[in-house]
Amino acid sequence: MMKFTSLIKKCAPALLLAATLGANAQSISNPWRSGIITDEFIYEKAPYKECHSSTIVETPKGLVAAWFGGTKERNPDVCIWVSRRVNGKWTEGINVANGIQNDTLRYPTWNPVLYQIPKGDLLLFYKIGPSPSTWKGYLKRSKDGGLTWGAQEALPEGYLGPIKNKPVLVGKNLFCPTSVEGKGGWRIHFEVTADWGKTWKQIEVAKGPDTLEGIQPSILVHKDGRLQLLARSRNRALLTAWSSDKGMTWTPLFKTNLPNNNSGTDAVTLQDGRQLLVYNHVLPPGKLAKGPRTPLNVSLSKDGKNWYAALILEDSPISQYSYPSVIQTKDGMIHFIYTWRRQRIKHAVADPKKLKLVEIKNGEWPEVKGYKLPEIKSDSKDL
Repeated sequence: MMKFTSLIKKCAPALLLAATLGANAQSISNPWRSGIITDEFIYEKAPYKECHSSTIVETPKGLVAAWFGGTKERNPDVCIWVSRRVNGKWTEGINVANGIQNDTLRYPTWNPVLYQIPKGDLLLFYKIGPSPSTWKGYLKRSKDGGLTWGAQEALPEGYLGPIKNKPVLVGKNLFCPTSVEGKGGWRIHFEVTADWGKTWKQIEVAKGPDTLEGIQPSILVHKDGRLQLLARSRNRALLTAWSSDKGMTWTPLFKTNLPNNNSGTDAVTLQDGRQLLVYNHVLPPGKLAKGPRTPLNVSLSKDGKNWYAALILEDSPISQYSYPSVIQTKDGMIHFIYTWRRQRIKHAVADPKKLKLVEIKNGEWPEVKGYKLPEIKSDSKDL
């Protein structure tokens, strides 16, 4: 038995390489990969075991990414790490925030969110606390595109900052899509600042009928001025709500025709006015609220209601590919960043002009001749 175990350990790198090559070959043959021009890891090695919840932003000095990493989510050693893309490569991740309270107490950090103030500072929002129901919101500022960071600033009591997805500037108001989760259930609201985080106010979003509850919303801006949110839920569907007064009031939440596996999503309004959504297009089995976090899909819509399948970023039977963040840079390219099996952070770039769209009907991802999604192999620990 000992000899066999040693052999497995020696062969592990080769097996991993073979699996990677196999996955790459599958990606090349996948018709849903059309339009992807970059597919890379932010890093290959890190001084921690697991990572999750990445965010990406374009600054005047280039792309900046952040995520949390440590022994395992919720472990006190989990910190916020930042990398910059310089000369076509990602720099080594730098630890920029931790949850040390004093000499004997330390909490994990959570869910960083980056935002570039137009002609101003780069903001890094994050949370510190033992759990999502007890964490508190913090903020750091960078004046040099993420190279160095100022002192940690605590947000006002009761404020968390953007909970997972990027803020959106509406007029002079910066809308931070926020949510809470605890004994009182899930609740979506917006934390709004007109002075880049110095003062704040909150705007509530009512829960929907039949106990519809959501968290981790993202914000879309439509050509007619209306705002739309899309959110994660435990209701086996993505939830949405609309505002016709620049975000001051919102409709109650209601279901879209797109599935949700109780995992994070993100969305962005493209320069041409279309809406883009990145998410796990997964309907959980039976009546379950959770499902595997694979595949990781991209859909587009003109009206935020009728969606067209565009990409599958990852379709391996091995979960998980999750918690995506998406932006469109000034050159028109679409950048995705997401968790790759909790082991690394993945970065992909797509050219929107090369995307091939197929209408999504009845909430089902369209079939393509000659292609079949792999059989999902996952268990509860991957969810």
